[in-house]
Amino acid sequence: MKKALVLGASGGMGYAIVNELSNRGIKVVAFARNKQKLDRLFKADPNVVIHPGNVFNHIELEQATRDVDVIFQAINIPYAEWKTNLIPLNEQVISAAKNVLAKIAVVDNIYAYGKSNGERITETTPKNPHTKKGKLRLDMERLYKNSDVPYLIVHFPDFYGPHAENAQLNYTIRQIIANKNAQFIGKQHIRREHIYTPDGAKAIVELALREDSYGQNWNIPAYDVISGEELIKMIRGITGYTKKVSTVTKNMLRFVGIFDKQMREFVEMQYLAEEPVVLSGEKYEKHIGPIPKTAYKEGLKETIQSYI
Repeated sequence: MKKALVLGASGGMGYAIVNELSNRGIKVVAFARNKQKLDRLFKADPNVVIHPGNVFNHIELEQATRDVDVIFQAINIPYAEWKTNLIPLNEQVISAAKNVLAKIAVVDNIYAYGKSNGERITETTPKNPHTKKGKLRLDMERLYKNSDVPYLIVHFPDFYGPHAENAQLNYTIRQIIANKNAQFIGKQHIRREHIYTPDGAKAIVELALREDSYGQNWNIPAYDVISGEELIKMIRGITGYTKKVSTVTKNMLRFVGIFDKQMREFVEMQYLAEEPVVLSGEKYEKHIGPIPKTAYKEGLKETIQSYI
């Protein structure tokens, strides 16, 4: 891979992927709508070409894909737009990849798996989504599988990390750093996964560099499962924060959703905060090697530092 395009480069995982590619000496086109944000994040990096644009604009996307070997699809659109835009967005990406004979590495979540019944999820676990968003993600996966483009799909748990502004844990961290009365989304005693975005970026870039990774799905777990209580204790130790951290419940989200469409769409995914889906990384470990894993305390320190 000599040159890559990262779609959604200003988002949490997109930002981490751009940095990982650049650190490996690979030329990167960083694509997102907001030029000012792209400039702030990447202007100082000589390996990065900043390319503001709209993925739904065929000409802008075609210009960004010129001479690239791999397209990293890391765009995250608001939940409220998934029904109308998720499939057309990925159709655009596939069409652009075909035009330049590029491969595609897809950043995906765990929604398509549905409920886990307490078992660690492998790539051979049947996908049985029970939510609207899970079904849409499965439709998206089928779109790639039925295309003629070499692809790989990487499933990640919830993100946290520098510039992962849409991540639930970053939401709590921002409030704590501002010394506000912070909120944690989901029951604080339940242990679940949060992956540090630079770890996820290392894994997906490593997969994208290997020809035999394509045409497959890959699960990348986090460092370990951890409770909200444990995370908050670590964050307090790093920041000295002493105020209460309250719990955002599903009913609270339902109430806010009366007035906020995005929050209304958020409610159905809260089963993940009550019945966590935990990924198995055995396939990656067998075929690639050790999964990149940063201990939560170190990942939280770096995330907090990114806001200071």
